[in-house]
Amino acid sequence: MGTIVDKLKLGVIGVGRMGERHCRVYTSMPQTELVGISDLSEERGYAMQERYFTRYFKDFQTMLPLVDAVSIVTTTPGHYPIGMECLRQGKHLLIEKPIALNLTEAREMVALARRNGCLLMVGHIERYNPAFLELEHFLDTLPSQETIALNVRRLSPFDNSLTDVDVISDLMIHDLDLTLKIMGRLPDAVEAFGRRVFTKSIDHAVANLYYHHGPVVSLTASRVTQQKVRSIELTTNDSFVQADLLHKSLSIHRRFVPHYSNQDSPRYRQEGFIEQIFVPNAEPLQLELLDFVQSVQNKAQPKVSGEDGIVALGLALEIRDKIETRCDEKPYSQETSEVWRKLEAPVVVAN
Repeated sequence: MGTIVDKLKLGVIGVGRMGERHCRVYTSMPQTELVGISDLSEERGYAMQERYFTRYFKDFQTMLPLVDAVSIVTTTPGHYPIGMECLRQGKHLLIEKPIALNLTEAREMVALARRNGCLLMVGHIERYNPAFLELEHFLDTLPSQETIALNVRRLSPFDNSLTDVDVISDLMIHDLDLTLKIMGRLPDAVEAFGRRVFTKSIDHAVANLYYHHGPVVSLTASRVTQQKVRSIELTTNDSFVQADLLHKSLSIHRRFVPHYSNQDSPRYRQEGFIEQIFVPNAEPLQLELLDFVQSVQNKAQPKVSGEDGIVALGLALEIRDKIETRCDEKPYSQETSEVWRKLEAPVVVAN
């Protein structure tokens, strides 16, 4: 993977809201040097140059010879062309989710990274959420056959600035990656439904994943709700587990019914209790970028590989295709519509 230096020289391409966070974290790390940033907006680029004491490059290719590794935090259409150029020049790469627009682009990037000895990591940040990390520890103690159901919700109010991709690629893909990590394999079948609400793409989606002899898995992603929710609910044979990824908490509900009585007359009854699991206070992005930096320096495999990004993207695209097919279908045939109209007519009950 090339020469490893004490301080990893980094560049960030795309310094919007998320890209600026990458800049902030990299400048706080003692083992990294933020050599440069690049963005299509000169105004934004020069503002970030001043804020983070780095150098702005209008053309990202001018920056590449000066860095060892790059974060790509552009919109999704830019991932493939920018990522391929970085990999051609032998740069280690952290690319935000989704890895690319389609599987062909994703596979080409992963193949090129392998040929050129470059590390390619995908920014599925929820893998580093402390609440999910603690949930993983709990699942390590649980036989897989004891999991009955998995329900994952990711809900947000509408944001006009996030309309370049549908809600599956924007939000649900996080939870598809987490579900694949929990289950350890792809589902045997997929069913999905959704609606277009404020944009021409899917804004609200529900996916059901079928695992033979496995749990019932349901995922909901929406960007049209009035409340922000990031939750994982797990039902097992003897517990109900709630992970709140937004507020970084984990609770385990268990049920038992002991009786404390006097002369066969119950005086006290306890039906259940809740275990509040300690969740460390840590920033997921800090953990993610630290994993990227240490993986490059130690020539190690990151928590989320390019291959992981491909699998999550493939499942997301399958769900999107199923929903879009349904949205574009006529809901009823003429014959079916006549049946429904008759069923919906007022019912007269004779005396």
